[in-house]
Amino acid sequence: MAQATRLAVALLAAAWLQLAPPAADAASPPKDRRWTELSAEQQKILAPLQQEWDALEPDQRRKWISMTKRYPKMTPRGQQRVQTRMEKWAKLTPEQRKQARENYRRISKVPPEKRGDLKQQWSEYQALPPQERQKLQSTTKPKSTTKR
Repeated sequence: MAQATRLAVALLAAAWLQLAPPAADAASPPKDRRWTELSAEQQKILAPLQQEWDALEPDQRRKWISMTKRYPKMTPRGQQRVQTRMEKWAKLTPEQRKQARENYRRISKVPPEKRGDLKQQWSEYQALPPQERQKLQSTTKPKSTTKR
């Protein structure tokens, strides 16, 4: 089960790569704001994160705020994907979020040509029927239960 959780967190981090802001957004980072300081439109977009918003790190808040600038230009499918990812992120435990951030940092250091392989593997995994994914998760065992 722990391996399945690690796999899910790693895959979530890989998916997060697609939400990374373009270089233009990095030139003028948005202000770090508390939930009550967000515009009504930002609150609507970021609604899945409302409960955790004020506890998020400033860098995380800025990243999500930056995403709200791109959100209206996304396709409906892209918007739904972002909403789903926010909902999943909000359900993660603090430890799972920490692991996802570490995985994201690790994956972001992977050369672009190898990142394509990771995305391909993720796509193949996502294309599997739910029963097959569950089967893979249940047959995947942690490498070692004695290491901590």
